[in-house]
Amino acid sequence: MAMKACTSCKRISTKERCPVCNNPTSSNWSGFLVIIDPDNSDIAKELHIELPGEYALRVR
Repeated sequence: MAMKACTSCKRISTKERCPVCNNPTSSNWSGFLVIIDPDNSDIAKELHIELPGEYALRVR
């Protein structure tokens, strides 16, 4: 199944709507980021990511 990224929070999933924020997803995305511990991650803080998971860097 194709991986898709949320158009709002950029979380990656295989669903048509984001399981976190319920916004639509897109198959047109690039970059892959895994956040394990968002509380101690400078990158997560910079990108305003609060939940661990897989994220796209750019979603169109």
